[in-house]
Amino acid sequence: MTDFTRSIELDQALAADDLAGSIAHVRGLGRTGILTEAEVSTLVGGLTALADDVAAGRLVWDPALEDVHMNLEVALADKVGPLAGRLHTGRSRNDQVATDLRLWTRRAIDDLEVALIDYELALIDLAEREGAAILPGSTHIQPAQPVLFAHHLLAYVEMAERDRGRLADARARLNVSPLGAGALAGAGYPLDREATAEELGFDGVTANSLDAVSDRDFVVETVGAIALGMVHLSRLAEEITWWSNPRFGFVKVADSFSTGSSMMPNKKNPDPAELVRGRAARVIGELTGVLTLLKGLPLAYQR
Repeated sequence: MTDFTRSIELDQALAADDLAGSIAHVRGLGRTGILTEAEVSTLVGGLTALADDVAAGRLVWDPALEDVHMNLEVALADKVGPLAGRLHTGRSRNDQVATDLRLWTRRAIDDLEVALIDYELALIDLAEREGAAILPGSTHIQPAQPVLFAHHLLAYVEMAERDRGRLADARARLNVSPLGAGALAGAGYPLDREATAEELGFDGVTANSLDAVSDRDFVVETVGAIALGMVHLSRLAEEITWWSNPRFGFVKVADSFSTGSSMMPNKKNPDPAELVRGRAARVIGELTGVLTLLKGLPLAYQR
């Protein structure tokens, strides 16, 4: 049964976010007097040490413990003893997971923002260096009008700008804290949700506890924005594939970004561009998968 239900191979990616959420939750319990100052200090110290272990790769994940949450709770107990059992006071696994996923997604969006800026700058740099070259602009894949290479490249910068905007929109909507929603109907403790949300960098708190633990709209929005971004990358990859064909000869793909043939020494294959095109299909499939997972789920939290 455990082999079927375990998720540690996947959800260990949430470890840093889970620990950040736990530290904020413990401090919140201290602010409301549910935990003493000494208990807060001990738990935060143990969780911080555990975060260092995770970052350094020292924590050994036990598949028998099923998921990242149980692994971390057992590891915390090894550090601070029975006091670790107080960590979960006023918190359900449901609002815990919802918080972890929002934190992880927010961090992923921030990383993508940096990557997209680097991508845009690379296109702009190429446009400045080689932009005076003239290409045949096409409609219906037939030569139509001459265009500057720079003009063509900057079209992809515009697409990337829109991709960044969509990710920023998704980030703004996800950036509210579900912590304190409990299993589905609140925590049953006088928690200061706003203070905990502020500590975690959220802009506010969720308004409805049922929605808080059920909501995965932000996942769909984020994956949707990424999928469209991959479509844009795929279009550029397709053009690079055509442009590098000797019959066109518009670009030469560097040896470090191409492969040869096992049989034909004359070949120079633009494999990375082709693989980007293929990866786009995978991301589009992930979007379809997420939507299909959500379509039949009743309120509230489901596996």
